[in-house]
Amino acid sequence: MFNLTTSWIFWAFLSACFAALTAIFAKVGVENINSDLATLIRTVVILVTLTLILAAIGELKKPDAISSRTWVFLILSGLATGGSWICYFRALKIGQAAQVAPIDKLSVVMVAIFGAVFLGEKLSLTGWVGVAMIGLGAVLVAL
Repeated sequence: MFNLTTSWIFWAFLSACFAALTAIFAKVGVENINSDLATLIRTVVILVTLTLILAAIGELKKPDAISSRTWVFLILSGLATGGSWICYFRALKIGQAAQVAPIDKLSVVMVAIFGAVFLGEKLSLTGWVGVAMIGLGAVLVAL
């Protein structure tokens, strides 16, 4: 039997919903404060929330139980996330959410390209056409 909560599509769709809410809430929240301070507040909220969730489900791990390779890539991912958030909040401070968010979603196009180049992932011709359409759509919405 199909279980919705074990489907990657379910979680990806929820991610998209939360990302949309992030843009709307952040646009209002960043209006009267420095965008970097807004990013810090958001980061603290995420840190506390995830710590509580992991503690509640018993998944907090000792640092030495995690491999060094995993640490390196999670640290790099964290740095990339921080860079993304700082840039995103600065863009929201200056621009309209309905323009900033589509350009931010060009990350979909970049993930397809980086996945192919660095991870050896393969998309069909139809997949690449879809990626191109996402890119074109993001640019058209932002204009």
